[in-house]
Amino acid sequence: MVTAEDIGRRVEDGAGRVGILRDVIPDYEDPAGLPGERRKRPTAFLWPEGGGREWLVPPESVKRA
Repeated sequence: MVTAEDIGRRVEDGAGRVGILRDVIPDYEDPAGLPGERRKRPTAFLWPEGGGREWLVPPESVKRA
């Protein structure tokens, strides 16, 4: 599992995708969800090394690459 100390480092998620850890938020609530259905959960934000679309995963599924 990664922590805020790993921000900026190269990491790999549980699906084998490699990227740069941008942030780890322990109580992230997705603003795209309906207000009554939102729930807070730990979230890691990863960014592809060569640029592209950021993706979100549970921090426990991420390790240093």
